[in-house]
Amino acid sequence: MESSPKFFLYARKSTDEADRQVLSIEAQLFELREMAKREGVEIVREFIESRTAKTPGRPWFNEMMEELEAGKAQGIIAWHPDRLARNSMDGGKVIYLVDTGVIKDLKFPTFRFDPSAQGKFMLSIAFSQSKYYVDNLSENVKRGQRTKLRNGILPSRAPLGYRNDKVRHCIVVDEEKAPLVRKAFELYASGFYTLDEVRKRVNELGLTTTGGKPLAISNCHFLLNNPFYYGVFRYNGQAYEGIHQPIVSKRLFDEAQAVIERRSKPRPDRLKPYPFRGYFLCGECGCFVTTETQKGHNYMRCTKKKGPCSQRYVREELIADQLAGLVLEGSLPFDWPDKMLAELSAEQGKAEESQRQGANRIRLELEENARQLDGLLDMRLNRAISQAEYDQKKERLLNQKVELREKLTALQRKATEALEPVICFINEAKHGVFLAQEKNPIKCRDFLKKHGSNLTLRDKRVRVEFKNPCKYVSESRLAYAEASASEREIFQEGGWLADMDSNHD
Repeated sequence: MESSPKFFLYARKSTDEADRQVLSIEAQLFELREMAKREGVEIVREFIESRTAKTPGRPWFNEMMEELEAGKAQGIIAWHPDRLARNSMDGGKVIYLVDTGVIKDLKFPTFRFDPSAQGKFMLSIAFSQSKYYVDNLSENVKRGQRTKLRNGILPSRAPLGYRNDKVRHCIVVDEEKAPLVRKAFELYASGFYTLDEVRKRVNELGLTTTGGKPLAISNCHFLLNNPFYYGVFRYNGQAYEGIHQPIVSKRLFDEAQAVIERRSKPRPDRLKPYPFRGYFLCGECGCFVTTETQKGHNYMRCTKKKGPCSQRYVREELIADQLAGLVLEGSLPFDWPDKMLAELSAEQGKAEESQRQGANRIRLELEENARQLDGLLDMRLNRAISQAEYDQKKERLLNQKVELREKLTALQRKATEALEPVICFINEAKHGVFLAQEKNPIKCRDFLKKHGSNLTLRDKRVRVEFKNPCKYVSESRLAYAEASASEREIFQEGGWLADMDSNHD
């Protein structure tokens, strides 16, 4: 009795292919085993692969080809020719083995094949169609991506703080996570928190990755470096202007980048990491104040490089306590910020109303400009003016249009940014109270470095020259402390706010 022909069963389903109509691996195996029974063939081995066939290099397919050449089977049974190959090299290899008689037969439930000239021709067409499908699908995807890029839409998964809107096919703000992303930028841009401290803070507030896991250091670093959050995104090395709503301002993003750049500079290892070394000058001779360790304690002293100096050693802990007091001196009291922000909110409302009136006037001028352009075109079509007159007047109107648009943009930007520096300072100065209570020497040092100058040490006392508006706050605190009850009412009525605004640098 003649033995049954030996076949290899090959089943493949690629997870990255878009042909969703292809049966799952389990369904293919069931159909192919049933077909083998009907056709009376023996399946000597099953090759199962979850990999794309767009490019050569499938390990199980290559092993099956080697075993066919070794004579371990005479044919292949698969769901369709496109399961065997979607590229010219693998398709050519199958046809070549059919030509040389290594493959005696191919069986497909969805495709009829016989090893004749016509059968091989139809098989080559099936392979070509499979390759064309892949190539065409890839081109369609690339064309869709180019369209999205032209429209200002990132053609990939939305970053943290945003979500993909599958209905409108765009990226929208995630109302729950966006405020936490903004908080991460604000904390890091302040310069008072390390990257790990920012990560811990936002994790405590509930910010998680798309998979619901807490942020890692790498997640936080990528977030703070991603320009998508202020309205620009990169794709394949090019920058594009997005139409999505920004979560942070460009200014806040740049401030965070400045902190990243400052902290990324290499630091020499030859010096011990004393927190105050190089930050203070001697108040007597002007030399730098250095730090050294004696009997387990850090002491600060003048380097005395310019000659004799009478300043003595001082314990580092005493300096840390004084820094906290100076930070408190330059920070707003607890009850001031809310009153100031309320008054600023009222001022901002007035500014916005003024801006709306000015913007409406400019829009009316733009409408008039458009009517003049239309009328000018009608006059030229009716031959009421010459081509030279038309070109001259059109250029003048177009220049006017550009100027009006620039005025409108500047007016809108001015209305939103005019009070932003004051609001930013109030929030920072309010935060200084918490820094003073926390008594973190490094954070207090950085606060004074940012808002002051000429940090000096003399007679074991730290002195700083505050910059405006911290200078104004410090002076106001002193005046408030020395004022009478009636004078304090003037402070509380908010008359000081305009003065502080005028003193802001």
